[in-house]
Amino acid sequence: MTEVISVRFRGGCKNYYFDPKGNQVKMGDQVVVETAQGLEFATCTEGNHEVDDNAIVQPLSSMVRMATDSDRRTVEYNRRRESEAFDICEKKIVEHGLDMKLVNVSCSFDGSKILFFFTADGRVDFRDLVRDLAGVFRARIELRQIGVRDEAKMIGGLGICGRPFCCSQFLDSFMPVSIKMAKTQNLSLNPAKISGTCGRLMCCLKYEQNAYEDAARRMPKQESFVQTPDGPGNVKSVDLLRERVKVALDNAAPNEQPKTYRNCEIRVLRNGKGSRDGIEIPDDRPARYVEEHLPEEDSVLSTPVSTSFYMSSAARRLEDEEAPVREKIGGPESGEKRRRKRHRSKHSGGDTPAVKQAQPAEKQEKPAKKEKPARQHTSKQTAPKAEKPAAKPSGESQAAAPGSGEQPHSKRRRPHHRGGRRHHRGGKAGDGGSASGAE
Repeated sequence: MTEVISVRFRGGCKNYYFDPKGNQVKMGDQVVVETAQGLEFATCTEGNHEVDDNAIVQPLSSMVRMATDSDRRTVEYNRRRESEAFDICEKKIVEHGLDMKLVNVSCSFDGSKILFFFTADGRVDFRDLVRDLAGVFRARIELRQIGVRDEAKMIGGLGICGRPFCCSQFLDSFMPVSIKMAKTQNLSLNPAKISGTCGRLMCCLKYEQNAYEDAARRMPKQESFVQTPDGPGNVKSVDLLRERVKVALDNAAPNEQPKTYRNCEIRVLRNGKGSRDGIEIPDDRPARYVEEHLPEEDSVLSTPVSTSFYMSSAARRLEDEEAPVREKIGGPESGEKRRRKRHRSKHSGGDTPAVKQAQPAEKQEKPAKKEKPARQHTSKQTAPKAEKPAAKPSGESQAAAPGSGEQPHSKRRRPHHRGGRRHHRGGKAGDGGSASGAE
């Protein structure tokens, strides 16, 4: 491991490692470093840190010193000199009649060399131009031809997405982009839509190419012969991002539109174009994909997320980011918990276990709360045997004397049944007293 600092030069997006030589440098500090072209003024992007020896290009250049006020005044003078050199060079190009476009001018930190960057359709003989510029500036003159992508990186601007150019913001180097990437991503092949300001294919086509290639390996090609839950058919279009296909069924009506299926709902019998000869159509059809829709009060997302089908890496990242949000605001998990709670409440009589445990204590206290005395039970188990009345003449009625408090046996009711029903009807202490009084 070697201790280094990372610096970035003006107008560049690439970081370079330098030996700090024991100095403690923080991010944002301006330093003077030694390069192959001489001393240069740079800005530190990462302070003292250690990197693997394999990541360093030997020999490792070193930092000369921390930037001073004098160094900053030198940089400002060089910026004014670059502006003057740009105007003078444009005039010289017109005088010599050269077919070239001046893009940028860069002056070294010590002022010993001036670089002129230009674009041209072909080779340009600029030897006379170099001699004239050397006589004006009394410095070493270097003209360097660049491409249109380098021109966009130096000048900068806004892309069709509304953001600054990627090449001028964070790209270390230009990535190879081909028209095949646009075809894989099912983009329009209109050059105006897939080309950047520089006129070349947009660099952002490379960003999602790996995800599309991963989905393309699992999805069938167009005109593939597949078996669906509704019967066999041919694939007419493939949506790699959503992993869905449109299939024209063999048993469809003449004017019927192709049906859309998920990748997990179909079975590929022949991938790509070809003849159906020799292809045996299985009798069993793939199972239809059924989405698990939540109740209306529990649904949070307009489209439920299911893990029953294979998802691309982009879809998996989207689900991982939305999972905490759904759980926090009442997503599928919390909805399932609420359904289980309602189910338990329904089968347990609407009372929770805590309330059930508290009910026996309340029942024991009910007799103490009654204002009227409890009704006497006349059952054999609880009531004492009454004394036999004296024998009466046969002519007298066997009805009890008024005020005796007893009723004939034929008109007696079973009070424990009444009490049980009264308990189910009311359950309050006051209801029992009023019911006995009514009787």
